[in-house]
Amino acid sequence: MDAFLEANKWLERADHLLVIAHVSPDGDAISSTLAMGEMLKQLGKSYTLANESPIPSKFSFLPGVDQIQLADEIEKTFQYVIALDCGDQSRLGTGKDLLSDDAEILNIDHHHTNDRFGDVNLVDPHAAATVQILYRWIVSHRLEWTSSLLMQIYTGLLTDTGGFRYANTSAEVLRQAADLIEAGVPAPQIADVVLETVSIEQLQLLQIALRTLTTSTDGLVAWMTLKLADYEHLSTKTDAYDGIVNYARNIMGVDVGILYREVEGESVKVSLRSRAIVDVGQVAQDLGGGGHARAAGVTLSGSLAEVTKLVLSRIEAELE
Repeated sequence: MDAFLEANKWLERADHLLVIAHVSPDGDAISSTLAMGEMLKQLGKSYTLANESPIPSKFSFLPGVDQIQLADEIEKTFQYVIALDCGDQSRLGTGKDLLSDDAEILNIDHHHTNDRFGDVNLVDPHAAATVQILYRWIVSHRLEWTSSLLMQIYTGLLTDTGGFRYANTSAEVLRQAADLIEAGVPAPQIADVVLETVSIEQLQLLQIALRTLTTSTDGLVAWMTLKLADYEHLSTKTDAYDGIVNYARNIMGVDVGILYREVEGESVKVSLRSRAIVDVGQVAQDLGGGGHARAAGVTLSGSLAEVTKLVLSRIEAELE
């Protein structure tokens, strides 16, 4: 059966739906959540949008973003759930607690590590972003391209392709983006906000991180660290760390860039980026995290030294 037809049959019998994406949501996760809400509205369905994490402030321009509730603040469970941009169910974080015991899941995703955890799986690992799959659904079912949908889908495409620079930027992606721009999407303004604008906090964190920059003997791996004691005096938001890891990955000759960030509770958040050789999405998944082949992350228990040693040994094994 066609995947969209199967998803539609599932939707036909679904009552009030929970729409939720992965923790620490990026542009694609946020945009696909909002776009799915717009689509459900057109289909006459009621829904609740949720996420474990607060939405980064730079995405506050997206229509409907104030509808996304914190999962911990919702006091009910849902039988029908649409999980977006999640490689596995654990990526819902505390959002898993919103699923009833008899919950049915429509899993819409593009990660190649997706384990098909849904009752219905609309998964295309060749898609550049989850919003690209939603784009196809909108077109195939002749839904109305509202101004909100245009901005949401475009933002997801833009961010998950790194401004149409990453290897996942296919001809289909560019055709879709062109159609959205032709329909009126303010492309330069969106790019300026989500790709070019940084906060003073980001620059302060970057200063700290760059002082720790280290490279492997062969020059294939570079990493930086942020110790809790070095940055806890800053009033940082979760999105203040965005993009810092790219400075390690972008060094000439480097294939894998890593940012280790100490957090409270004896654990370390690890951000991974790669150029061509190492599939950091698989590395992160093996360690309990997730992501893409070229961008991934994981949170590990242990000291900074222990986590650094573990991750570097795993990366070195992949390079060998």
